[in-house]
This record gives sequence, C-alpha cells and structure tokens, in this order.
Amino acid sequence: SAKSSPNSLTKSLKKHSTRLERYAQLTSAALKRRSSAEGSLAPPSKQTKLWETRRVSQASVDKVVLEFVVQGLHPPPIVQQQGFIDLLQHLQPNTNVMTRNTLVNKVTKASVEMKTKLKAALSEIEFIATTTDCWTAHRRSFIGVTAHWFNPQTMQRSCAALACKQLKGSHTFSALAGALNDIHTEFNVREKIVRTTTDNGSNFLKAFRVYGQMDEKNDNPASVGEGDGEEDDGGQNDDYDEEEESVEGVEFVDAGALLDKDDYLEYQLPKHHRCACHLLNLVSTVDASKAEVNPLYKRVSRSTFAKCSSLWTKSSRSITASEVIEEHCKLQLIRPVATRWNSFFSAVERIVRITREQGEGALAAVCSELDTPKFTPVELGFLAEYVKTMSPVARALDVLQGETSVQMGWLVPTITLLKTKLQHLHSASRFCEPLIAALLSGLEKRFGEMLADPELIAAAILVPKFRTCWTSDENILKVGLDYIRGHLECRSEYHITEGSQSSEEDSLKKTGPLETTQQLDTYLGCPGDTVEVLKSFPAVFQLSLKLNTALPASAACERLFSVAGLIFRPRRASIGSKNFENQLLLRLNKGYW
Repeated sequence: SAKSSPNSLTKSLKKHSTRLERYAQLTSAALKRRSSAEGSLAPPSKQTKLWETRRVSQASVDKVVLEFVVQGLHPPPIVQQQGFIDLLQHLQPNTNVMTRNTLVNKVTKASVEMKTKLKAALSEIEFIATTTDCWTAHRRSFIGVTAHWFNPQTMQRSCAALACKQLKGSHTFSALAGALNDIHTEFNVREKIVRTTTDNGSNFLKAFRVYGQMDEKNDNPASVGEGDGEEDDGGQNDDYDEEEESVEGVEFVDAGALLDKDDYLEYQLPKHHRCACHLLNLVSTVDASKAEVNPLYKRVSRSTFAKCSSLWTKSSRSITASEVIEEHCKLQLIRPVATRWNSFFSAVERIVRITREQGEGALAAVCSELDTPKFTPVELGFLAEYVKTMSPVARALDVLQGETSVQMGWLVPTITLLKTKLQHLHSASRFCEPLIAALLSGLEKRFGEMLADPELIAAAILVPKFRTCWTSDENILKVGLDYIRGHLECRSEYHITEGSQSSEEDSLKKTGPLETTQQLDTYLGCPGDTVEVLKSFPAVFQLSLKLNTALPASAACERLFSVAGLIFRPRRASIGSKNFENQLLLRLNKGYW
C-alpha cells in the first residue's frame, strides 16, 4: 500500500484529538499508582499459601525440644539460653519455651514411659542375655547393664540398656550381686536370662560363683587366669586379695553348713560367662610377655619397642614432630592406649605400613630429624613378623566384640581357628617363635575350659554358618552333638507329658522324641547357611535360640559407658545420678518412647 502523506497524518491527529488527550490522562494515572506502590512500605497483597497458615501445637514443640536435648546429649539449661529461645521463636512465633525444671520433669516422665514399653517388649521374649560392667568417673561409680535378644520371626538382634545406676561404697561381690538382682527383678527378666557376660574382675567372678546358677557345670572356674592383673575396676575390687588366697591355698568347707546360711541364698544370678575379648587382651599382654624367657627374643623385642615408644612420645608432644612425620611418611603415627592391646597392635602396624609404602628411608629420615634411635634391618624385620603373628589375634578381637551379627556360637570356632593359624605360623617364624608358643599356651590356659564346654560347642554347631565344618576333631563334635540330642529328647518328652497350647509346641508333641532328634540329622545335611534353613526345624531352632542368644564379649556395656562419658562430662559433673541415668537410657533406647 502507498505511504500516507504528511497532510493526511495531520488531519487524522486533529480529528482524534479528544481521544489522544484521554489516553494521556489514563497513562499518567497508571504511572502515579505504580510509583506510589513502589514507595510504600507495605508489601503487595498476595494469596496466602497453605503451609503459611499451618500452626504447630505447643505439645509437638515440647516433644521436639525433648528429643533434641536427649539425642544431642545436651544439658537441660540449654533451653534457657537466649540463642536457643530466639531460634525457636523465629521458627515458630508465639511459642513458649519450656524451662529447665520442666525439661527435667519431661525427661523423668519419658523415662517411665520408656521402661514400661521396654518391660512389655521383654515380657514377650523367651531368651535374654545381658552384659554388665562397672565404670568410675568424677569420683562416682556406676554399674551398667545391657540386654540382648533375637526376634524369633526375623532373627534380628535387638538390644536395650537396662540400667546405669550409681554404686556407693566398696564394690564387693555381694554389692554387685544385689545391684544386678534388683535390676533383673525390676524388668522381670531374672528367669529369662540365659547368660550374663562380664569382664574378669575377681569381684564379678565371686558374685556369680556364690550367687549364680549351680545346676550345671560352670565354664568359668575362678582358678583359671586369676591373679594376672585382671582387675580393672579402678581400684574398687576389694575381693582381689581374697581371691589370691583361695587360688594359692585350697580351703575345704562344709557344703551343708554353707547352704544353711541365708547369705548365699539372698540373691539369684544367672549363668556367668567371662568376656572373650578381655581374655584375649590378657593373652596378648600378660601371656605374651612370658616369651621374654628367651634371651634373643627379649633383646630384640625390648630394643625395637623402645624405639617405637620414643617415636610415639615425640609425635604426641610436639607439633613440629608431627609435621616432620607427615612430610616424610604421608601418614601420622598412632599412639597406643595402655588399657587396650589392639591399640598397641594398630600403632605397630602403622609403622610397618609406612616402611612398606614409603620405604625404610622415610622412617630413617624421621628418626634423624627427631633425634631418636634409628631402626636396624633386624628390628624392622621383627616388627613386620610381629604384625604378621598378632594379626589373627587382632582380627579375632574385632569379630568377638561385635554385637548385632555375633552369637555365642561364634566363640569356639573363632578361638579354634586362631589356634590353627598360630600353629601354621610357628614353623615359618624367624623372630617370633617364642611369642607364638606363649600365645598358644595362654589360649589353652584361658580358653581351655570353654573349648571343651558341651554347651558352647553345641551353640557353634547350631549356627548354620559353622555346623561341623569348623573343626576336624571328631571327639569335640561328638560332645556337642550328644549335648544337642540329649536336650532335644528331653524337650520332646517334656512336651509329650505336659502338653502345650502353642502351635510350635504342638508340632513337637506330634513328632515325638525320635522325629525330633531326626531334625538334627536333617539340619546337618541340609544345604545353605542362612537362618531360614534353621527355621525349617522347629526343635533345633528353639535350642539354637537358647544357646546363641548370649554374647561372647561384654563390649556392649563398654559402649554404654562411652555414651555415658559424653553426658557425664567435667562441666556436668554435678548432674544428679537419677537424671543422668534417665537421659542416658532415653538416648540408648530411642525405639521405646
């Protein structure tokens, strides 16, 4: 189309002049409204979102605060800190923050609720195992107890902390027995506990020897391994001298007169088991030191470990030394802890690893700069052989101190395999032959009774992973199999004579003694190593639950004390014993409140 001429455009503007003025007025009014809106302080109106109208109740806020304090191991006064109050009110305005006293009251109430639910859960379990130990901190002593059991349907290991009560006075065997008896009675589990695992303190040993079950042979005689520095209760073991005297000179007493006294019938404790990890720790320290009767081993080991100790001391006391070690070795040294042998093994293993990865020159350069004695080739060879020799012992410790996947049936196969590995190393050893002989002697001394215990052998056979493949000694297997067959026959005869209401016991009643014992033969020949295989044989499965519920070590109770140490810190040393126990048990038993 043709372009409009200037004359026609001028005529069009004159024709629509009124509309042009109206458009200018509307445009200026819109600009004024926009500028006034931008200059005002009030935010523009918008539709309220659904989550902005949601209001959290005061009860739910209090519950979250309680969980925050318990799970975070915080002291109760934290709720009165201004920073915590500002944070909570910023997230949820118009919320009341509880006071310290209110929080302590809620902790007490939650603790009562937790214990009620835990008692209800334990009432449905047939077999329970416990671990116990004593702990001292800030001039106060406590006794801790943990409970462990299997879910019969899923065969998953469950655990709970039962108590961490303050002990006043001397830790005599009767005081320990009374405290344990009260805890077992409080949770109604005294008749359900199959074994209690403790360390080798002589007060614990005497408590269970005097008040423990006497109907079966005890696999923990007091005469085995006592007097070797086994007390570890912070100097509170008042029965140690008495134990020494009973070991050195046997004293015969009238059993009838002993039973006539009410003192030894006052408490009832379950069967006792000595902590396997504590025994292995003694084998690795007390028994291993007897290898120094060999003068060559004594000279090489003492000179080598003295140089290692010099390095560890330098690295822990000087930042410059740590920097020198990291520069040359690309790794830091590990300093051992006096009470744990496996920390000493880890420290030596780190030196051997540095020598293997960075070469002997890196370690020599470190010794030169730190002005410590250098290692000779013979000493480096000794360290490498020491690590190779003690590595099976360290692995056995790691296995036995487990909690969720370990059963009592793991104990005998683990120690048997350890002895076999040490015997294989004996012939090829150059420096550590006396050490291996001392370790084997210590294992026989401290685990000999356990390795011959029919109940522990039967527990190993009733673990599908092991069955009868963990040893070639037919006599040992026969002892365990005879134990299993005897208990299966007794259990079948009991159900036939007494009768039963449960479906599981009805199946045993129908099968009879012969078919019940045949379940064992079928189980031993059935392929597969899972728990589902064991569930196919109800009588064998029930006996396996009873024998394998217990733990071979008391490491679970030491883990309880590790958490307790995070609460009972120096700045919280004035916390009340009951409040301390409540907060600790709530922290460890989260699933029951």
